[in-house]
Amino acid sequence: MQLHGIDFTSAPTARKAITIASGSMSEDRFRLLSLTSLHDFLSFEAWLQRPGPWLGVFDLPFSLPRELIETLGWPLTWAPMMAQFAALSRADMRATFKDFCDARPIGGKFAHRATDFPAGSSSSMKWVNPPVAYMLHAGVPRLIDAGVTLFGMHPGDPERIALEGYPGMVARSIVKASYKNDDPRQQTAARRAARIKMLDALQSGDYPLGVALDTGSHLDALVEDGSGDLLDAVLCALLAGWAWQRRDTRYGLPDFDPLEGWIVGA
Repeated sequence: MQLHGIDFTSAPTARKAITIASGSMSEDRFRLLSLTSLHDFLSFEAWLQRPGPWLGVFDLPFSLPRELIETLGWPLTWAPMMAQFAALSRADMRATFKDFCDARPIGGKFAHRATDFPAGSSSSMKWVNPPVAYMLHAGVPRLIDAGVTLFGMHPGDPERIALEGYPGMVARSIVKASYKNDDPRQQTAARRAARIKMLDALQSGDYPLGVALDTGSHLDALVEDGSGDLLDAVLCALLAGWAWQRRDTRYGLPDFDPLEGWIVGA
């Protein structure tokens, strides 16, 4: 089984790519075989079409909070709701979500999915810091168009399975300090040390997920990438390994709301 971790961006460029860590499980160890950077959506769409069997964990939300969907009067089943959402321009999406937030009290502006609380993730309707709504808007329609199965939410090719992941959940279980920054001026020695500490735990398997990492020839790249994109892709790949170990029990997922989705491992 090919296992992939995908660190997604809503605006891929030569400087900020969609990053993919690929490998396979050998007993309880994930063997990292390749790191791939995709600099535009055409490359990403082509990558999604590669034949299975594969299981990918994608660092982007797969849906919106039920509370938001109900308030907006959108369809209460996932596929038609997502079609309505995808039909919005980015500007219209932002305006719609801002109107929702403006009508709510300070401290409770954003609605949340049930999975956000155990995962410690941001609301999937946020358009800033981080702009995960843009990631949803850019990513999920492409998964649908590629015919991929979004497990428990949307049927597609049973040989190409997509799960939602959140690398920050895994990272924070090991180190609390910041380990990355997109600004080269902020890529400090302290953040590099945090990446080394995290990789030490990942390689030994001494962290809550428990899937040991074999970095192969990629250790130096993971240490020296101050943006953390390579490491985030690897964290998603380790979640894919964890899910593959639990493939006979719904990839370790609970009985979740199929309108909202769930973050694997949360």
